[in-house]
Amino acid sequence: MPLSHIAADVARTLRQSHSAIEACQATVAALTRGDDGSAMIAALLHVQDHLRCVAASGSWQVFSSVPLGRGIVGRVYATGQPVVLSDVTEDPDFIRLGADVVTEICVPILDNTAQPIGTLNVEWTKQVDTDAWRAVLANVGAQLGARVMELGGPPAETRGEQLLRHSLALTEAETDADVLVRVCRAAREVTGLAAAVLLRPLEPGTGIELAASSPEERDRPLIARLASAPLDQLASLVDRAGRYGASYSLGDPARLNAQGFEALTEAGVRTMIAVPLGQGALVALDEGTTVPDLGTVNLLELLAAQATTCLEKLATLRLLHHQATSDPLTGLRHSGPFNTRLARSEPGRTALLAIDIDEFKLINDTLGHAEGDRVLVQVAQALQKALRQGDELFRIGGDEFVAVIEVPSLETAIALAERLVEAARGTGRTISAGVAVQKAGETPVQALHRADRALYRAKASGRDAVQVAQ
Repeated sequence: MPLSHIAADVARTLRQSHSAIEACQATVAALTRGDDGSAMIAALLHVQDHLRCVAASGSWQVFSSVPLGRGIVGRVYATGQPVVLSDVTEDPDFIRLGADVVTEICVPILDNTAQPIGTLNVEWTKQVDTDAWRAVLANVGAQLGARVMELGGPPAETRGEQLLRHSLALTEAETDADVLVRVCRAAREVTGLAAAVLLRPLEPGTGIELAASSPEERDRPLIARLASAPLDQLASLVDRAGRYGASYSLGDPARLNAQGFEALTEAGVRTMIAVPLGQGALVALDEGTTVPDLGTVNLLELLAAQATTCLEKLATLRLLHHQATSDPLTGLRHSGPFNTRLARSEPGRTALLAIDIDEFKLINDTLGHAEGDRVLVQVAQALQKALRQGDELFRIGGDEFVAVIEVPSLETAIALAERLVEAARGTGRTISAGVAVQKAGETPVQALHRADRALYRAKASGRDAVQVAQ
């Protein structure tokens, strides 16, 4: 078909289209008819946070979506200006997928106000008349955009796409709290209900807590009422969700039996879906009365399962980090974190307390290493309890500990060291300690050496004592 006839063919097929996707498919088909079959064509529309491919031809493999701003299609969408490449290797934004593309023309799909709503991308493995094709594609992009807007605009994100987007967001969460907030936000959007909360048990027998929520602004009063309800009444809901997998309501509790869910219904909840999440339950709810369908329940179960996996991953990472940075016997952090902490010391404020357990070698030699390990754990726990909040205790050797503390004066550091000596006595053992406050112009390592020398003086003076560095 001559290029001059393509625009007319597109106009005719667009009139017969009944949805945005059909319009894109018809346009791609018309362009394919106008080419000799060598073109690889894709129509992408802006859906949520991506340019999603809704129609394509000529290529065995296409990108299902491209993040906004990525590649040539992202640049065309962002600027509203076409891109014509006679040599794709000259453009760093070109994304190679399969065939050895030589020429590419990408034009924006424009709405009636000339704002981009997508892109039309055409690639060839040979040289073509780019001037002629650019004019044709610009015309086609304008026609397609106008028809898409007549048909209601780009398609809405499907629930499957929503689930994928939220699942990816969950994997990027860095804390448990972030996972919980994100899954509540996702549950609200995927189910279409007004709000979502996470309920989970407190200590055994002490009730339920509302651990996270994500309501729309207009539905915050609903969550506030739920939060003020006797949450222990919701224990049966959490238990049922965990025991049986999922539960969902079937409409208005004024007409249907809602016995056992009074805490919810009295707060104004008229529709609910609850699925297990960890030890708790993810609950999507609404003041309106609807009948949740099974597909919606399944989507919520998938979200909760993904969130549970993310929480388990974070717990595993915390455990691995703890194992990598902590002494397995006492649980105190070891030399790696100690060196990191020393790097943050402040002259005049940071005090180092070098500590040894008195006659520890004798304990090992006469009572055995098992008893020595028991003494290490017992003394470490006593010292940890005697420290103030924010003080840090490290095990840097066999029976060698260092406390790193921030103090206003040397006198405060000495008082704390004496408190540690007293705490050790409570275990039936004694310690010796050397105290040094880092001086101006002194490195942390130099201050530690002074604390060590003071420790040796304390041991030489009879042990169970504190000495101050010179």
